[in-house]
This record gives sequence, C-alpha cells and structure tokens, in this order.
Amino acid sequence: MGSHSEQVTIGAFAKAAGVNLETIRFYQRKGLLPEPDKPYGSIRRYGGVDIARVKFIKSAQRLGFSLDEIAQLLTLEDGTHCSEAAEFAARHLVDVRARLKDLKRMETVLSRLVAQCDSHRGTIACPLIASLHSG
Repeated sequence: MGSHSEQVTIGAFAKAAGVNLETIRFYQRKGLLPEPDKPYGSIRRYGGVDIARVKFIKSAQRLGFSLDEIAQLLTLEDGTHCSEAAEFAARHLVDVRARLKDLKRMETVLSRLVAQCDSHRGTIACPLIASLHSG
C-alpha cells in the first residue's frame, strides 16, 4: 500500500485489513491493537503496521487460536522468541488433535444414528431422538 498506508482512516484501515470497523474497535478494546493518538481537531490515522497486525490476528484465529492466545503470541512476535512460539503452538496442536478426535467420534455416532433413522422409516420411534433421550 506504499506511503498511503501510513495515513489511512479507520474505515480505509478496516477495508485494507479485510475486516469491518467494529472488528477494529473490538480488537482495540481487547488490547490486541493499539488505538493511535487522535490529534487535536483531527482523526486517528492507521498505518501498514496496524494492517499487518490485524491480518496476523485473523490468520491466528483461522488456526483456532483464541483471542487470549493471540495476545500471548503477539508478545512473542519480535522474532527472538521462536522456541517459545513453537512450544506454544505445539500445546495448541495437542488441543486441536484432541478436538479432531472428538469430532471423529461425533461423526461416527451421528453417521450410525442417521443410518438407523434411514432404516426405520415409517416407525413411530425415531432412533436418533431415542438415543438422545437415553444418552
């Protein structure tokens, strides 16, 4: 975005970062994004560093990191904490794998129940509903 990126309004900032205005304000309230000073009689301006930070936050969210975890990652972003960031990500990976295991189990159970529903058409008792009542 060149030098123009150093002097953008919050609306242009949000557009450049690919988020809506309220997302910017929310990140500021959460302490994930600094709120620039507002010069007297003027409006706040945002730069390329701010856009990169929002993109970092969104990328981390897509990997399943919570906002609190992202705040921790942001403290490690200066490039000198690679081993700490790797340990942090390894712990997150353990959680992701556990969730995947749970999702696979849920998929297996739901697939079985849907198949039972398909095989019991026309009966009064639905196997899915009955299973949920007994579980």
